[in-house]
Amino acid sequence: MKKYNFLVLKMIAILLMTTYLSLSANTAIKPLKRYLLSENGAMGDGLTLNTKAIQEVIDRCSIEGGGVVVVPKGTFLTGAIFLKKGVNLFIEKEGVLKGTINPSDYPQIKTRWEGIECIWTAALINADGLSNIEINGEGTIDGSGAAWPKIIRNNSQQLSKVVLDSLRKVPRIGRPRLICFQNCSKIKIANVKLLNQAVWCLHILYCSNVKVENINISADHTILSSDGIDIDSSNGVLITGCSIDVNDDCISIKSGKDDDGVRVNRPSENIIVEKCHFGYGHGGVAMGSETSGGIRNVEVRNCTVDAGNWAPIRFKTQPSRTNVVENITFSDIQMTDASMAFEMTMEWRMVPPIAPPSKVPPIFRYIKFINITGTAKSVGNIHGLKDSPIKDVIFKNCKISAQKGLKVDNAEDIDFSGLIIDVKEGPAIIRNSN
Repeated sequence: MKKYNFLVLKMIAILLMTTYLSLSANTAIKPLKRYLLSENGAMGDGLTLNTKAIQEVIDRCSIEGGGVVVVPKGTFLTGAIFLKKGVNLFIEKEGVLKGTINPSDYPQIKTRWEGIECIWTAALINADGLSNIEINGEGTIDGSGAAWPKIIRNNSQQLSKVVLDSLRKVPRIGRPRLICFQNCSKIKIANVKLLNQAVWCLHILYCSNVKVENINISADHTILSSDGIDIDSSNGVLITGCSIDVNDDCISIKSGKDDDGVRVNRPSENIIVEKCHFGYGHGGVAMGSETSGGIRNVEVRNCTVDAGNWAPIRFKTQPSRTNVVENITFSDIQMTDASMAFEMTMEWRMVPPIAPPSKVPPIFRYIKFINITGTAKSVGNIHGLKDSPIKDVIFKNCKISAQKGLKVDNAEDIDFSGLIIDVKEGPAIIRNSN
């Protein structure tokens, strides 16, 4: 009897499992409902302002249980839009989502800008507090960035006519970032072309479990601060197979600035950048300069850098930006004609207004460079602070050909045994005696 009961229970369990798997399979293949912009009041003529129509589609998609908002063939002009729960965005191959150049189309919102939490200009595409969302497709998101410098200048001239007391009450109007994910988890952006951001392109702020795959970011070289990707106080980010050519750092990893960064105290950590191409930019992958929340556990591997990139491997901070940058590895990096191969400075851009030094100075330590090869005008610099030298840097199987050598000061425990330098002018390693 006991054996019979056991067999019955086993059969019931198998039946229940079979039913569960069948239901799961049916759920998995159920297609998401599609909401085509052109069928929901938006016009792809490149002239009509579609902000309201697009936002209404996003809101309805979310209310009805979620789905995919689709940008079809055409150019859809819009100001800031805000993704909602359950809403994915898909841009078809000949579809363009194009940002307006009217500052009033981008409201002021709570966010972080350049390492400080503040009220600042919304991005073109915004997502806050969401999970399991995706931006995908072979189309383009265009920030119209080349036109924004003139817009900002005109806006500043108008504000300068306001009396001083009133001017103090007027919030500074910033250029809109292209995309900002904020307080999000389990998000993905893949395959799209991101073009001419007005300022930072893809801002990943206070997020976790993020995948950025096979996207192309390009910006006119006249657009200031046109960073490609900014990872800001986020945990668990994978960037793979991307191509970036901009007018600032291609990728910058940040964690807050000065006292406000210390107050927030959120690191950027557990980050992988792989199989990417970096063209022109002020850096390939940069740590900082906002480091007050700490940066740790970062691996950059199997990447190529060319087109006169300023510093393919870049670390930067200021004495006012405390905390630790550690456990960073660059491996299998091939660079061609960089301005400098390595830039490591703890006194980056010390121009007024300069914040006072933090009570505990920033720290750079436990850094590895493995299989780094290529050509540059200069090998670069390793510049720490007198009270916080750069420590524990290891070079393994690295070879750089350059016009000038590597400047080193305020650095300890640097293992140069795995660095071969072919230099045309002066010594390979230039040590500051101070």
